[in-house]
Amino acid sequence: MSRAQQPNAAWTPPPEGSVLGHPRALWMLFGAEFWERFSYYGMRAILGPYVAMAFFSHLGAEANAQASLTYGGYTSMVYMTGIAGGYVADRILGYQRSILLGGALMSAGLFFLLAPSLSMFLVGLGLLVVGNGLFKPNISTMVGQLYAPGDVRRDSGFTIFYMGINAGAFFAPIVCGTIVGATFGFKWGFFAAAVGMVFGLTVFQLLRGWLGHIGKPPAGREGLGPVAAVLAASLVLLAPVYVLLSKNEVLGYLLIAMMVGLVVYFVGSGIARKDKVQLERYIAMMILFAANIIFWSLFEQAGSSLNFFARDFVNLDLGLFEINFTIFQSVNPIFILALAPVFAKLWPALDRAGLNPSIPRKFALGLLGVAVGFYVLVFAIEHMQDGAGKVPAVMLALCYLIHTMGELCLSPIGLSMVTKLARPSEVGLAMGGWFLSVAMANFVAGRIAAIATAGGGGHGAAAASSIAGYSAVFWQLVVFGGVAAGLFFLAAPFVNRLMHGVK
Repeated sequence: MSRAQQPNAAWTPPPEGSVLGHPRALWMLFGAEFWERFSYYGMRAILGPYVAMAFFSHLGAEANAQASLTYGGYTSMVYMTGIAGGYVADRILGYQRSILLGGALMSAGLFFLLAPSLSMFLVGLGLLVVGNGLFKPNISTMVGQLYAPGDVRRDSGFTIFYMGINAGAFFAPIVCGTIVGATFGFKWGFFAAAVGMVFGLTVFQLLRGWLGHIGKPPAGREGLGPVAAVLAASLVLLAPVYVLLSKNEVLGYLLIAMMVGLVVYFVGSGIARKDKVQLERYIAMMILFAANIIFWSLFEQAGSSLNFFARDFVNLDLGLFEINFTIFQSVNPIFILALAPVFAKLWPALDRAGLNPSIPRKFALGLLGVAVGFYVLVFAIEHMQDGAGKVPAVMLALCYLIHTMGELCLSPIGLSMVTKLARPSEVGLAMGGWFLSVAMANFVAGRIAAIATAGGGGHGAAAASSIAGYSAVFWQLVVFGGVAAGLFFLAAPFVNRLMHGVK
């Protein structure tokens, strides 16, 4: 037996108690993640338009593009720090304390967003970046630790957890954007998001006992000393994060360097232990990380270019009433809530029938879905514009529906995949690597959105020119996503061999 297999034999279940066939701790993590995602998606729904209006309005037509770069820089960095957070949880704090400390920093950051100056606003974003690194990868890791190796409930458990993410994401834009933001000003939408984060921390703290031993500090790391040290390091890290948020162009090179370092670490880990199976599993994981980067680069237009597109080029008058553009930020999560139970039942049913797609083919289906979704918008722009140069709201909703189906083929499966392919002692770091790939995707997404939104928001001929620009960019995304999907369909047998039986 290899050393990579030994920790699996020592797996200890969480405290007794189940709800709907899953450990009750899953539902506690579901609740904590609901409120954390409420805070994230609530502020995300209004971030781009608020930044364009509050800090870059003097740039005129370029305000949207500059706000898209700020948005992309923030959303990439908010995932980038996950790799450090995974390491801290694995080696220093344990998962539970990492989540509590990260959540506290995030709460403070959300309150800083109420500041009127760009510098203080960036401090708030910096606190969110640092705090999220400690929170996000580690709560996902604990979900995987609730299940024994080989437990067929694991994928369904991650899908249920994913519903918690999207339940929070559904309510957040409605509360923070459509109700609070549109009524009192977007600044107060940030306040509503902060209140949600505080509530999520409270849920986690009150119900920590349900986790039992899961997520406890490593041996010898108990006490307040490690917490104080990590807090001090987090505040020191705030300075370079602030600089990167201010100087977005440097961020791309840093992300590439971090991903190269991650690849070297995992390949070196497999070679050093002379464990060929684990080495090849890590190679498979890196290949799937590449698919993840492509998918989210396209999908994450949702909060930037698609948000501006909804504001400027979608007919928001539904006849009986008019909707606020921020409501579209709730469309994806409501589709997740409707379809996640279907997909959770679909995979086991297909498995029983011998028709369950492999993990690489599920990733390819996700890439195909995001490409087809953008084609819906290209078709609407070319054939369905009204006299004001706007497209029907239902077409943007249809785009989100198809993107959601692609997401359900990739994202929860990816989270589960990381916990299966990584060595048990390196799961936190591997989950941080998963979110690093999402960070790279968000950075690229910001660059794509800046191109799509440059000069947007005009009227008459200018509006027609701008919507044509959106069409050109969206068509390129159709082609890119479709080609990537085809390549991953073809590469699936090779990747499956590298995974050595992991399904």
